[in-house]
Amino acid sequence: MADRKEDTDKLPVILIVDDDQQNLELVQAYLEDIECETVAAHDGIEALERVAKDKPDLILLDVMMPKMSGFEVCRRLKMDPDTINIPVIMVTALNEFGDIERGIDSGTDDFVSKPINKLELLTRIRTMLKLKHLTDRLHRTMAYLSEVERHTQTGSS
Repeated sequence: MADRKEDTDKLPVILIVDDDQQNLELVQAYLEDIECETVAAHDGIEALERVAKDKPDLILLDVMMPKMSGFEVCRRLKMDPDTINIPVIMVTALNEFGDIERGIDSGTDDFVSKPINKLELLTRIRTMLKLKHLTDRLHRTMAYLSEVERHTQTGSS
């Protein structure tokens, strides 16, 4: 039971992925209005490494980056059972329908356009963090009920 309490008291971790240092610093400054911990990555490969290490609750992902695009990073995250439930918000200057369609196909949960509007960004982040919290809670409850059911079945046999 103590573990469950610790999970809810822990500050959410937000991974910011952008190859432009000024963009990273701007988003980090915006996030000072949200109680969270931030970590940063400068390209797609580093982003995947940070996800494995830091287990973020949300990822803000630039689309156009060296080494690996945000589309590819998102696709890999959404194909992995360990990271499929991490919400990804793509931050992009791209606004062609084909780019949006490609982002959706890669599994992104939402988009924020550059230049970034602070209010829009913070609203979308808060919404995604609430959704993630509820999803995690649902998974814990389902696991608990499954365990209770298993014990009930073995106890009555």
